[in-house]
Amino acid sequence: MAMANNEKRCFTCGENTTHSCEGCPKRFCSVHMPEHQQSLIKELNHISDDYNKFKQTINEQTPNLHDLALINEWEKNSIEIIQRKAKECREIVIKLSQTPLNDIEKKFNGLNEQIQQHQKQNDLNEIQLNYLRNQLRRMSQEFNNPIKISIEQYSQTFSNNISIILSKKLKFNKWKQNAITVAGGNGIGQQFNQLNCPGGIFVDKNKNIFIADHWNHRIVEWKYNAKEGLFIAGRNGKGSRIDQLNNPKDVVIDQENHTIIIADYGNKRVTQWLNRQQQYLIKGIACYGLAMDKYGYLYVCDIDKNEVRRWEMGEYKNKGIVVAGGNGKGNQFNQLNCPTYIFVDEEQSVYVSDTNNHRVMKWRKDAKEGRIVAGGNGERSSLHRLSRPQGVFVDDLGQIYIADCDNHRVMRWCEGKEEGEIVVGGYGQGHQTNQLNYPCGLSFDDEGNLYIADRDNNQIRKYEIIS
Repeated sequence: MAMANNEKRCFTCGENTTHSCEGCPKRFCSVHMPEHQQSLIKELNHISDDYNKFKQTINEQTPNLHDLALINEWEKNSIEIIQRKAKECREIVIKLSQTPLNDIEKKFNGLNEQIQQHQKQNDLNEIQLNYLRNQLRRMSQEFNNPIKISIEQYSQTFSNNISIILSKKLKFNKWKQNAITVAGGNGIGQQFNQLNCPGGIFVDKNKNIFIADHWNHRIVEWKYNAKEGLFIAGRNGKGSRIDQLNNPKDVVIDQENHTIIIADYGNKRVTQWLNRQQQYLIKGIACYGLAMDKYGYLYVCDIDKNEVRRWEMGEYKNKGIVVAGGNGKGNQFNQLNCPTYIFVDEEQSVYVSDTNNHRVMKWRKDAKEGRIVAGGNGERSSLHRLSRPQGVFVDDLGQIYIADCDNHRVMRWCEGKEEGEIVVGGYGQGHQTNQLNYPCGLSFDDEGNLYIADRDNNQIRKYEIIS
């Protein structure tokens, strides 16, 4: 009871007559109730003051300048990336559209100069007439078959990216491992069904095979599915006459002009044959590998000078232009050591089998040095090495095929990869259908079938593509 009475007394003075303050647990007499209310008002004013101070603090706050700077920088960089990508794509489209026209115009002007020169000098022959006629036809075909360009967009995190897509041929995948003999294979000899150390080969659009029959000092053609070959050049035995050959290393066919160009290595000259008419193109050159680009430029590998030179068709009296090597024998990026076979792609990049450096080098057009695209890790049989590479071919996807001669196999490398893969062979040196014996020349037909000059087995092997 005492506790109950105490609860009803004034909290300040203890007076029994008290009043309650609603919301407060304490009671006050009539004298002290106003004081209590004033204290509440005073406390409220303190809270109000604190509120106003806090509000002022909030109002005085500014955004985090560092975060804003990061956002602004991101915005700027993103816009620059998009603008740069758009600029690159515009430049690519303009270049791809204009370059063929410029090339055709350049060749057209050059052809016109040649026609005028021949008219002025009156020194025409059948070879020159065929060349002029076919050059005009080739330019017409190029003009009527422009490159196809499409724009592809693909979604990314903050924006859509775009890229330029060019039409490409199908990728060559795998081949049957047991080969078919399509030329030679009847022992070493000089008969029409025999070969003697075949080197460079060329397969035309009709699947006819042209072979540099090295020790027989001749070029032979094996028609599609033929049982024996035909003499094309060098039927007069080893010699230095214009109608003779001496250890030919390679052969290319200008299918537009129907001419045969031969690396007559033993005579240190490059010759051209047309309908049994012969013509010297280049003299005094230790020619090994040959290649011709889509513009008709001829590339010749000089094994003695460790370089590759390029000549414009019909301009063989000059010294040509060095496009690979030419800085003495060595293993630096601007040097070669016993270059043999070569390949030239659509962009006029030159791929060189740098045989004694056990690597394949790629020299872009007008480059001062090359880059290693296969091998270059010493002479062994592991997948990241080559051993005296010979024939080389590059498909439309940039995959590099190499006759890995002393490893008795054919390798495929992708530029930028540290090692290649075995395409055919690799089962040791031998004469079985799945073996090779020092492969040299290498070529493909339009269907993707692979042809290998199996040198020491004196035959040409065909590996059928698996579709």
